[in-house]
Formats: sequence, C-alpha cells, structure tokens
Amino acid sequence: MNEDEPYLTRLTNRLLDGIERLPAEVRERNTTYLLEAQNADGGFSGREGGSDLYYTGFALRSLAVLQALNSDVCNKAANFLRTKMTGSAGVVDFFSLVVSCYLVPIGRGPDVLADAPTDWRDRVANTLESFRTPDGGYGKTPGAVYGSTYTSFLVTLCLQLLDKPIPQPETLAAFVKSRRRPDGGYVEISAMKRSGTNPTAAGVGLLQILGELDEQARTGTAEFLSALPSPFEGGLRANDRIPAADLLSTFTGGWTLDQLGFANKLDWTQVQSYAEECERPIGGFRGGLWDEQTDVEYTFYGLGTLALAALMD
Repeated sequence: MNEDEPYLTRLTNRLLDGIERLPAEVRERNTTYLLEAQNADGGFSGREGGSDLYYTGFALRSLAVLQALNSDVCNKAANFLRTKMTGSAGVVDFFSLVVSCYLVPIGRGPDVLADAPTDWRDRVANTLESFRTPDGGYGKTPGAVYGSTYTSFLVTLCLQLLDKPIPQPETLAAFVKSRRRPDGGYVEISAMKRSGTNPTAAGVGLLQILGELDEQARTGTAEFLSALPSPFEGGLRANDRIPAADLLSTFTGGWTLDQLGFANKLDWTQVQSYAEECERPIGGFRGGLWDEQTDVEYTFYGLGTLALAALMD
C-alpha cells in the first residue's frame, strides 16, 4: 500500500483491479442499471426525489470503477453539476460535488470547473474550514460544538482532491485519536462508548492520510473489525449489538482490513456470497438482505465488496 498516494486514488485503483476480475455479466448488468438511473437533468437520485449531489457522486464513482464513464453520461452530469456550483452546501455535498467534477473529465466530459472563479478551490477550502470545531475536528454544520469523525474524514478527502493542505493536522490527528475506544474501534461522536464499523473506517482512513496510524491502533482495529461478521449472513454489521449485516459496513470494514494488511481476518467466500445475495438479477444492490430496494449508493458498496473479494482469490 502506498500511503503517499491520495486516498481516493488508492481506493479507486484497488477497486478497478478487483472489478476487472468479476464475470462480464456482473459488470454489464450493473453498468446498465447505473446508466438507466441517470435523470434527464444529468444527475442521479436516491430512492425518492429528484437529482441529488450525493447520489450523483456515487453513481459516477460506480461507473468509473466499472470503466463505463462515457462522454454522453459525463456531458449530462456536467450540466447538472454546473447548477450546483453556487449556493450554500454541507460538507457531504461539497465532497460529492468535488468528486464528481474530478470524474467527469476522466469520462471525456467537460471541465466543470473551467468557468468557475479562479479562486473557487480556495473558497471551498475556506468554507470547509468554517466547519472546524473547538475539539479539533469538523462538525456537520458551521459553529457545531463537537466534531464528527465521518465529516472530518470527508473534509480531508475534499482537501486532497482540491490539492489544498490540511490545516492544523496535529490537532485533527489528536481529535481522531480521542475517538478511539478500548474495543479497538472508533466512534462518530464523543459521547459514544461503543465503536461502529463506519466511524472506524473513517477514523483509520483519516489517520492514514495524516500519517498518524500506529501499530497498536492497526492491530486493535483489526481485532475489532474481525469480530463483526454476522454468523448467519457473512457480511459485517454496523456494530456488535446489531444482529443483521449491511452492505455499507461490509464494504467499509473489508476495505479497512485490506488497507491495514489484515484482510485474512475475514472469510471472503462468505463476504462474497453475502454481496451476491444483495444484488438483484437485473443489476443494482440492496442495502442488506432485509432491504427491498436498490439504489446507486449501495450499488457502489456492492461492487466494491465483490471487487475486494475477487482480489482475495
């Protein structure tokens, strides 16, 4: 693993390698599912409502790892993204916008930022800093008292994409370390005592970016995550008190173990089987075996999980 490589670049390249090993019919039906999900305005929706930056980002990321971005998709997406270049937004939307603007030219679409003010990247970085909290992290809203582990991770990814330095990295690292719990995982908010899979993935990813992940944290995290597979389903659970697995936790937990060098802690045959059960025969993935609907976000997690499993053969 090259920790000097931007985090999202490392993730994308790893998934590209795995998805190339999947059966052609899996790639084709999920490509069709994603292409058919694009709206007339160029964006993508969640399970209800119109086009949304968050889901557009996941759809474009899924098409990218399927090597299915094309100029038609990207030209349409660019039209949608241009409508979102001004106005206020939260960290999640800023991240989704920046990721999407990065991917569109890769698919032979236009440079969405070409007509943006020359200081647009600086403005976004300054706006993101307005989410900084007194505890050293980043909150979900400007002026928040306490930081969010996940939001802090997204801000850091966004700054990497913008090629901007991370302000006060030592303070941010101390914030993330304060979210580590004796069980080896990390929590989303300071009041929580029991760790979760997804804040753990965010915390570890952030410390990797900052170069602050020590050996004790690595092994502790691996032990925590390796105890989370559901014995009945094969996927990972969001925490040790939830009986059912979900595809988000399965992907983020599996990816984190892979990056820590402890992928062998999981039974990847069972993980693969779980992800396959979450896929519809015509493409698209559900959030878990308990779910009845598919969407483009869970399709990214499903493809990602299958990609990681394919790399373990």
